[in-house]
Amino acid sequence: MAETGTADRMTRDLDWNLLRSFVVIAQSRSISDAARRLHLTQPSVSTALKRLEDRIGKRLIDRAPGRFELTRAGAVLYREALEIHGAVYRLSTLMRDVTDEVTGHVRLAVASHVVCPVFDQVLAEFHAQHPRATLSLSVLGSSEALASVSARTASLAVCLVHRRDPKLEYMRLYREFFGLFCGPSHPLFGRENLQKTDLAGQSAVSFETDRLHDALRSVTLLRAESELSEKIIGTSSHLEEVRRMVIAGLGIGPLPLHVVARDVRDGLLWRLPPYDDPPAIDVHLVWNPKAVLNRAEASLLQRLRAAIAAVPMEARTYGPSTKNL
Repeated sequence: MAETGTADRMTRDLDWNLLRSFVVIAQSRSISDAARRLHLTQPSVSTALKRLEDRIGKRLIDRAPGRFELTRAGAVLYREALEIHGAVYRLSTLMRDVTDEVTGHVRLAVASHVVCPVFDQVLAEFHAQHPRATLSLSVLGSSEALASVSARTASLAVCLVHRRDPKLEYMRLYREFFGLFCGPSHPLFGRENLQKTDLAGQSAVSFETDRLHDALRSVTLLRAESELSEKIIGTSSHLEEVRRMVIAGLGIGPLPLHVVARDVRDGLLWRLPPYDDPPAIDVHLVWNPKAVLNRAEASLLQRLRAAIAAVPMEARTYGPSTKNL
């Protein structure tokens, strides 16, 4: 009975805004980073965290110099808070569908380097079939995209996947290959017959997920094999910004071969060795099977799954070319 009373008090007294703030804190690198995302001051965020910890009766974040990690209690609360946040977020959409079954809104969380004709064709067919349905495409880092699908704040995600969450469903949408590139101002630009040894010690730029324990692990190994400088001059979660830094001459960077083929032809980028066996990266369609989908979301998901099943993987593999086009 005591446990029931405690649960009832928590249900009655807990401020749901604290849970929303905690979700952002858990996804951040520090209190200051969380404050920036929440558009609040650092003291306000610290106070909100302290109030939630007092209400829960557990320490939720392990904070120390150089460390900002969820405690075991924090990890449990984060998983549950994601579910709650997603359910509340979707209420307005579900209520709208009750009165208007024709229209619907689809929220797509998309990694920045998604270039896939199959995906584009499905979007075109979807719009032709459902002209009153609306879509929003948010460009997010892959981990953020997956978190948004898990939290049900996004209908679907198209992104890289490092570790699979058993609560989500996955289908490989396409495969791409990465190579190393430099921009016009770089001393290696335009040089033929380069060897991997020519790259040794050169500065680098890359993606935030270019780490041994993350989705672009094979790209990390490619940089290491080329003996590029371990110091990365610039990083971004968006391909466009990595491309910008490479073209600007900040350093050598990895980019998907099929995405930047036109830049190579236009003289904006120059491909560097190694040319053989470039690392392959798979991009997945991800959805939450527990999410209650509106008619538009269900239709788009069904179309994407059908297209993936109907198009052979060979036609969804954007293979490497040799050297510069």
